[in-house]
Amino acid sequence: MSNSFSTPENLDPEAGFTHNPSIGQAANELRTAAGEKAREFVHAAENKATEFKERASARAQHLRDSANDQWEDTRVRARELHVTAEDYIRQNPTKCVVSALALGFLAGLIVRR
Repeated sequence: MSNSFSTPENLDPEAGFTHNPSIGQAANELRTAAGEKAREFVHAAENKATEFKERASARAQHLRDSANDQWEDTRVRARELHVTAEDYIRQNPTKCVVSALALGFLAGLIVRR
């Protein structure tokens, strides 16, 4: 009994197939179409990535500008508060010293417990 799978002719992947030009042509067309679709997919993915990057950059710049504006407003308010506090202390030095002593005394009592 002879095994038809063990002969060298049967190990050839193209053995038993006829070379029909239409099949080969169809395979080449299919390969070409698949390559074009793959290139279109890559191009579309690159466009989406670029669009996402641009949107993210714009949003990051907007947030950065907003944070800088808020920081500058905070700095201005802190300077105004500092000037106002200095003016009050200069106008009422006795009241401020007595208040500071009272707060220090209360803080000392709280820490001691």
